[in-house]
This record gives sequence, structure tokens and C-alpha cells, in this order.
Amino acid sequence: MEETKGLIIVHTGDGKGKTTAALGLALRAWGDGLKILILQFIKGSWKYGEIEAIRRLNEIDGRIELKRLGKGFQRQTKDKGEHIEAAQEALKEAEKAFESNNYDLIILDEINYAVKFDLISAAAVKALLEKRPAYLHVVLTGRDAREEIVELADLVTEMRLVKHPYQKGIRAQKGIEF
Repeated sequence: MEETKGLIIVHTGDGKGKTTAALGLALRAWGDGLKILILQFIKGSWKYGEIEAIRRLNEIDGRIELKRLGKGFQRQTKDKGEHIEAAQEALKEAEKAFESNNYDLIILDEINYAVKFDLISAAAVKALLEKRPAYLHVVLTGRDAREEIVELADLVTEMRLVKHPYQKGIRAQKGIEF
């Protein structure tokens, strides 16, 4: 049997589809028998179609988990204490997951935003990635990925906004954007 070389994958940029691409990869991995953990660093209690889909897939065999650890979208405010605390806890959860050897793929959804908004440091994310077991695939999503994280990555995809329905006054639609 061939040894797996875990990859560090970054989905970044100002275009839509970073989380969607990561979840597509999770679906592929699940279909091929891998065990997946998705840790959401920012998204809070909003209802997303993929949450229900993942819940149902997990009921089949327990190989795909999603943990919503963020407090929701936050703007750069003076009082972001609960967001910092939630992001720090999510980082600890990621570290435990790395050490557990229970997963083949871990998605750190919106972690780049957590760094951008100073909820966690790029140095802490880099240290986490450097502790990653060699077989483990890790995906990091969110705009404005820091250069030091991009340098560690094996694959970086930048989604570029070309056109968006919001520009025509079309609001986000259930099942398409969330």
C-alpha cells in the first residue's frame, strides 16, 4: 500500500466558493472512505444546507463531523473578546484533532478570517501546521491568507471575484449561497 503524503491546501481570495470547494473535497474524501473533521472558526448559528447534508452523512457511518465553533461574523470592533475566545478554543480543538490521529482530512473553515481579524495569530496557525502528522490533509479557507501560511501550503487556490449576483441586487439564495 502506498504511503499517503498529507497536503496543506489553502482556498483564499475575494471570490465566492472557498468553503464550498473545501466541502466538495470533504464529500470526495468521504466517498473514498476517509474520515473528515470540519472546524468552523467564524460561522455561528446561521442555517446552511451543507450542515444538514453533513449531519445526514455522519449518521450513515460517523466519518464526517462538523463543529461550529465561531460566534458568527464580526466586524473589526473594539469589543471582540468572545470572538477571540471562540477562535482560541477552535485552535485548541484543531490541535487536539491533529494529535488524535482520528482523521484523514481536517478543514479549518474561515481560519484565514480569524487571523485577518486578529482573533488568532498567523504564528499560531503556522505552529499548528508544523505539528501536523505527515499523512494528514489540511484545508484552510478564508480571504487574505497570510504569506507565511501560503508558503507552507502544497496547493493554493485563489478565488477571484469576476461578477456577483448581489451587484444586480439579487440577494443570497438558500441552497445556492447558503
